[in-house]
Amino acid sequence: MSDVDVDPAAFRRAAGQFPGGIVVVTTSAGHAMTVSAFASVSLEPPLVLFCAEKIARFHDAVLTAGSWGVSILAEDAEKTARWLATRGRPLDGQLDGMAHHAGAVTGAPLLDGALTTLECRTIAVYDGGDHSIIVGQVAAVDGPADPPSRGPLVHYAGRYRRLRSAED
Repeated sequence: MSDVDVDPAAFRRAAGQFPGGIVVVTTSAGHAMTVSAFASVSLEPPLVLFCAEKIARFHDAVLTAGSWGVSILAEDAEKTARWLATRGRPLDGQLDGMAHHAGAVTGAPLLDGALTTLECRTIAVYDGGDHSIIVGQVAAVDGPADPPSRGPLVHYAGRYRRLRSAED
């Protein structure tokens, strides 16, 4: 445990003031999880990271797989984000009813309606308290060259949000 005396609820509220995009991370075995702790790390080589809670079933599944897909969710994908964030949902058929395809490099399911997708291979795993920090080298990218007409799904202050356009 930690010798720091920080109220967990206060820390959660404070951390929630930093908005984050929402992605779905998947394995070739069909395991999937909504992730808000995702970031690009490096352009050369192309690296990204995400954090997975150690007690989540997905944690061991993604470490075992060694490769994974990332679907960056659009603002209209809140229902998908909520479903794949539901604890205790069935392991089989998590993506049933969602349009997806297998990534050409990893075989991990990629959501068809995503703003863009990445396929990654795990290159490092670091301890992050109750989470693991999983770093992956990007092996494939699929997305539009121009900015999409839809914005991203964002998580801020404990809720899913949409970015407002300049006209709003």
